[in-house]
Amino acid sequence: MTRCDVLTFNLNNPSRERAERQLAYLAARPEPVLVLTETADSAGCTLLEERFTAAGYSVTFPRPEQRGERGVMVVSRLATRPGPVSVGYLPHRAVSVTVDTDTGPLDVVGLYVPSRDATEAKTARKRTWLEECVTALPKGGEAARIVLGDFNVLEPGHRPHYKFFRPFEYRFYEHFAASGYVDAFRALHPDVDDYSWVGRTGDGYRYDHAHVSTALAGQLVGCAYVHEPRTMPDRLTDHSALAVQLAVTVPGLLPVTDPTQPETVAMAEMALF
Repeated sequence: MTRCDVLTFNLNNPSRERAERQLAYLAARPEPVLVLTETADSAGCTLLEERFTAAGYSVTFPRPEQRGERGVMVVSRLATRPGPVSVGYLPHRAVSVTVDTDTGPLDVVGLYVPSRDATEAKTARKRTWLEECVTALPKGGEAARIVLGDFNVLEPGHRPHYKFFRPFEYRFYEHFAASGYVDAFRALHPDVDDYSWVGRTGDGYRYDHAHVSTALAGQLVGCAYVHEPRTMPDRLTDHSALAVQLAVTVPGLLPVTDPTQPETVAMAEMALF
């Protein structure tokens, strides 16, 4: 029996060389669904899309059209179909798919929330996207659903507290609980301070999140940050990954091959011509 576990991993828009190393790491992960954030219309993300596709994975990757824009890619060893969530503003930052499990459909929603600086333009951009996302996200009691990714927001009780986060950012985090979702990490680790991004001064931030609907919360069996990609000597990214384990089994996996093997590389290259 295969569980429908999910991993979110910030790619940090890799070069082709780093994407090759990320590919090897991600292909070896046990989770059948990967939510990859901070994608771009770039050589590194194209490599990941093409290799996973050539190996038989289901890949959903709406490419960001604007130069410098970022988004989400969902890579799955389960068959997928379009999910119920779409955001009209910067739509590539919210990607949703639905997979079938032994107990019914499960929606997987990947988010990459815009970051901001102190400028009004960047602040308005982030606020607008968060408002549209709140409108687009269905209530948590309606279906089995997991919403995860790099939210670029913190929980209100985050330790340490950082003064530069604004009320509208905290409201986005609070919206999940108000709409019938559960913070998967906090539900299992109510008093643990753990971080997915650490600045140059050593300050930690829990930017990457996973929220499960109340319909799915009873099946949550594990949620933990995976620090190796960020802390290994030749690190793969600047974020820790977040792994979510669910006591939900799936009827079967797609017949995939190893995306790092020469024959898969050749198939991906042939697809370009």
